[in-house]
Amino acid sequence: MIRWRKGEVVAVRREWPGAVELDVTLAEGNCRALAYPPLVGRPEPGDTVLLNTTALAMGLGTGGYAMVVALPDRLPEDPQGPGHLVKARYTPLQATVLGADEQDSPHHEILREADSLDGMPVVVADLHSALPAVLCGLYGAHGPQGGTKGPEGVPERLRVAYVMLDGGALPGWFSMSAARLRELGWLCGVVTTGQSFGGDVEAVTVHTGLLAARHVLGADVAVVAQGPGNLGTGTRWGFSGVSAGEAVNAAAVLGGRPVAALRVSEGDLRERHVGVSHHSLTAYGRVALARAQVVVPDLPGAFGEKVREQAAVLAERHELVRVPVEGLRDALATSPVRLSTMGRGLDEDLAGFVASAAAGRHVASLLA
Repeated sequence: MIRWRKGEVVAVRREWPGAVELDVTLAEGNCRALAYPPLVGRPEPGDTVLLNTTALAMGLGTGGYAMVVALPDRLPEDPQGPGHLVKARYTPLQATVLGADEQDSPHHEILREADSLDGMPVVVADLHSALPAVLCGLYGAHGPQGGTKGPEGVPERLRVAYVMLDGGALPGWFSMSAARLRELGWLCGVVTTGQSFGGDVEAVTVHTGLLAARHVLGADVAVVAQGPGNLGTGTRWGFSGVSAGEAVNAAAVLGGRPVAALRVSEGDLRERHVGVSHHSLTAYGRVALARAQVVVPDLPGAFGEKVREQAAVLAERHELVRVPVEGLRDALATSPVRLSTMGRGLDEDLAGFVASAAAGRHVASLLA
């Protein structure tokens, strides 16, 4: 189940908060590897590293790294401080973190009786790649701070939190996009929930993750999506994005305003994802029992009509909100991080990114 290799670090390629990308020499050649210093320590050129090369051998697009499991000759120091919330539980790399909701947390008293999001809009999306697109639609073409009133009439210094589900990558550190968006102030923080970890705030469930976004980070808006690297099997129910429907339920039961972003594609070669993906139709049409506002982008032409027809099946359970898309291409072009979904960039699957941006634009109208 695991392909094990031992190698030597040749060079550090690049790094971002929580992660270091490396060149490593193996007996069979060189490879690209990824290490999480908070877990294994910081590798340096010349270090021996123990690697899990399974994803590399499988040719996974998002997770196609050899993963550093340990620096056997230079182990990191034991962690210090409180925290008894164990994530990646009962795996060889289980890690103890301080959960915002646990008793030793300075936020425990805030969250102990917290039971409401106070009407906070919660954008729910299937794919991690929707995150920057939602923000582009929310902020418009000027970024998160555009004067006394931001773009689309959004108040200045809007605080947006990313609540990360555990259906994709478990370490929040894997996301270069989230790290960069956090650095630039497009996000006020990352909350990792369930078995995911490495966010600014750790939470046990998506429910406490949403409450932490609101009451610990002071968010005005939350965007909920899985981490990079979703899983799908081509079956009706066998995909990690089912959790999008569960997130709608969580947002609603806590008194939030769930806004569902449709997964749309005009560039996917798989018929089940062309137009409105079957992931969205199942997650919102079958799993989400609570009512949400489902944003239907008002795309032009025959493709736009197809999207509207497909989304219409959700009208029995949800409120469908048609959102104009004029100007969203320009807003998306200002994204400070690379826009990519399943290997396709902005111009290769414009409709997909516009659909996510339309959800952000709708939330902007709710806040104006």
